[in-house]
Amino acid sequence: MVAGLLALAACGVTYTSPTVKTQAAGAKVRVVALSTQSVLLANREAYVPRSLPEVFYIGTGGGSVNPGAAIPPAPYVPNEVRQSLTLRLPSDPPVEPYRIGVGDVVLLSTNGSASTIEELSGILAVQNQRQGFTVREDGAISIPNIGAVSIAGMTLEEAEARLFRALVENQVDPDFSLEISQFNSKKIVVGGAVANPTIVPVTLNTPNLGQVLTASGGLALQDEEFASIRLYRDGTLYQIPIRDFYNRPELQRTRLVDGDAIYVDTSYDLDRALTFYQQKINVLNLRNQARAQALSELSTQVGLRRAALDEQRSNFEARAQLGAEKRDYVYLAGEVNKQSRFALPYGQQANLADVLYDNGGFSTQTGNPAHIYVLRASSNPAEFGAVTAWHLNAGNAANITIATQMEMRPNDVVFIEEQPITKWNRALSQFFPPLISIATSAVTQ
Repeated sequence: MVAGLLALAACGVTYTSPTVKTQAAGAKVRVVALSTQSVLLANREAYVPRSLPEVFYIGTGGGSVNPGAAIPPAPYVPNEVRQSLTLRLPSDPPVEPYRIGVGDVVLLSTNGSASTIEELSGILAVQNQRQGFTVREDGAISIPNIGAVSIAGMTLEEAEARLFRALVENQVDPDFSLEISQFNSKKIVVGGAVANPTIVPVTLNTPNLGQVLTASGGLALQDEEFASIRLYRDGTLYQIPIRDFYNRPELQRTRLVDGDAIYVDTSYDLDRALTFYQQKINVLNLRNQARAQALSELSTQVGLRRAALDEQRSNFEARAQLGAEKRDYVYLAGEVNKQSRFALPYGQQANLADVLYDNGGFSTQTGNPAHIYVLRASSNPAEFGAVTAWHLNAGNAANITIATQMEMRPNDVVFIEEQPITKWNRALSQFFPPLISIATSAVTQ
């Protein structure tokens, strides 16, 4: 056995493990302890992360549709035949909550919490800021970093619940309230003998007949004898004589609905008012058709742009997978979980903690946390390949915070030495099998 040991020693059978020395292939190795001060020096070396191609930053864009023509004026009918005015009232419409429509502008309001504002992914930029979102033609609003959320046809409570789910699904703390700042989807038209013909928006509280007439500046009548208020709703024309309107306060509280058209007529020809409303309906139909066609064309254009962008992005990703795109790497060696390389990300810096823990970290049973090194070759030709070994002593776990500050550079090598006991275990595991073999041979002889 002694002869075997001597033979093994004579043959140079020893265990050698990698370590950081002060010389490497004739070049000097400078070992610098990483601290909150020295990490600033390590990060001074210039490096601009590679950027993704511009195609990854281009959106398909949007557009707008033709708003259509204005409501035509009432036609003039010169031949009038007097007839008595009769009261014709519409049925009382059901009370329904306001439902959000296309063109409405909604507001998301935070409660003023700074953490909530940061978590809302660009929805609100500063504390207590409120930003409006317009409901698009497809019934959705577009929220930064969240995407399109369809809310058209919903009540405020339903829309708020839908937005709550969308934010939660995107892992955003949904601390907000929803309100409507501009009511653009539902309207009541007022024309005829009023001070200012106008379009009155329908809000959370639908205005009644008296309120919309007040909004138009009030009645502008010279002769009340044959004046009447015409109400056009769902293809039916109703009539309220002015005298009845003044004498019966309940008529002033007549409830209106979206799409109602009010025309104050000083004549007595019901057909004239009906012609006015029929023209209004025709124009609105033409406007809707133009909007639908424009929206279809816009959707086609957006689809083509999106397909072109997707193709360019897919081609880039395929080239990257095949290694045809140049990348910057950091290499992991020593007692890491896997000897590998880490691709530095596009458009941002990576730190030592990213490199270590993105690959599962290292085993403290074999790796020595007190000897973690970032080996960085000098780019200065005058230094003839000198290497700086930035030494992180993570035996004190508090020093791991320095790893989150240490920025990586292309071709850095992250090296972790083995534990002293690991060296012995590995040396013995290689030493004993040949020793036992020699001893067995000696016994058998």
